[in-house]
Amino acid sequence: MAPSRATPVGDRIVEPMIALAGCSEQHRIVVAGSKAVELMLALHRRGYVRTAATANCGHPTGQYDVALVDWRRRTFKTLEVALDWLVEFLSPAGALVVWVDPQKASANETLRLSLEGRGFLVADGTVHECGCAVLARRREMNPVRKAA
Repeated sequence: MAPSRATPVGDRIVEPMIALAGCSEQHRIVVAGSKAVELMLALHRRGYVRTAATANCGHPTGQYDVALVDWRRRTFKTLEVALDWLVEFLSPAGALVVWVDPQKASANETLRLSLEGRGFLVADGTVHECGCAVLARRREMNPVRKAA
């Protein structure tokens, strides 16, 4: 029997996520989700060597330009917990791409509201055979600190 040449699902979402985020090989990228290490390796194969999975990304200091989140076949509740933790890794000008299973319009609205509640605005989105993704950027790239 000949080996299968089927593209792993993780590889099928890498290109659309990169395009949506506008990634370059110079960007520092953090990848989250159950297949984070697999996606990180797929990005490395494409020349994105400044990519880390959440398992090896260090402490959150706003050091990443882009966060790519593969949240297919996972609950929205766990996504919210992950987002609370993950946004601390993003620089003030950072981009966040969240890939989820195909959803109903109400679920997409819930995701948008969740991102807005964390200080992000949904800037773009894409629909693909294995799900859909949204691109979000911080509402305020340089938040003004209030005087004490």
